[in-house]
Amino acid sequence: MKKLTFIVLVLVSGCYDDTTDLRAHLQQIRATTTSQIDPIPEMHPFNHYDYSAFDLRSPFSLPTPEVIQQKTQKNLQVSGCLSPNPHRPKQPLEKFALAEITMKGTMGEEGILWALVEVSDLSLHRVAIGSYMGLFNGHVIEVNAKSVKLVELRPDGAGCWGERETVIIITLSKSEG
Repeated sequence: MKKLTFIVLVLVSGCYDDTTDLRAHLQQIRATTTSQIDPIPEMHPFNHYDYSAFDLRSPFSLPTPEVIQQKTQKNLQVSGCLSPNPHRPKQPLEKFALAEITMKGTMGEEGILWALVEVSDLSLHRVAIGSYMGLFNGHVIEVNAKSVKLVELRPDGAGCWGERETVIIITLSKSEG
């Protein structure tokens, strides 16, 4: 009980402190503070600009392989540069980027070896030498138990196409090791 009385006395004594120094400080702040607000700066008239490049490709996104192929084939075939065959029918794996394709295994019979590849939609496909995959006309040139090697035709930016060799290595699942 004595402790409770002591605590109450300490709390109540804090309520009757002298606040003259606080009041003096507030009066000083009020005397030195201006109550005038600066006027709003004058706004300049807005000049409207009509954007007329809606039909053009955004400069911040890469062109699609089809657009590159259509634009450059007119110039490439005339100049004699290396170019993909525009009349070859597209294969199902050519709509996936190589980053979306993983090799999961192989299977074969009578001297033919197929690689089993999985794409981003989780479907499994057979790939053999001569197949095409990837966005840049990737032509499979070698299939072995550990990898698939292909040659892509990539635009070089100067109006021609260059060959680039790419290897997709088998990806083992966590349960296999």
